[in-house]
Amino acid sequence: MKKLICTGFFALALAAVPASATEIFVRFGPPRPPREVVVVSPGPGYVWVPGYYRWTGKHYKWVRGRWVKPPRHRAVWVPGHWAPRRGGFVWIAGYWR
Repeated sequence: MKKLICTGFFALALAAVPASATEIFVRFGPPRPPREVVVVSPGPGYVWVPGYYRWTGKHYKWVRGRWVKPPRHRAVWVPGHWAPRRGGFVWIAGYWR
């Protein structure tokens, strides 16, 4: 019974780890970002989230920027970026501060 409880607890702990906790590691960095045109805001209260390069498993693909409503008043978007690491680059996801 004790073994079953420990196994269940361990499985629950693994399930609680978010998928975003996995690092995306690429041996070479992304190309320079293209010049992005910021279109007119769709309305008051929207924040521009700039585009970024996403790794597809074979190459980088540009994801265009977009206007979004922040989750709360005065929230600031901190853009994601590719950070250099030993032997490659790691994706650091953007977040609301």
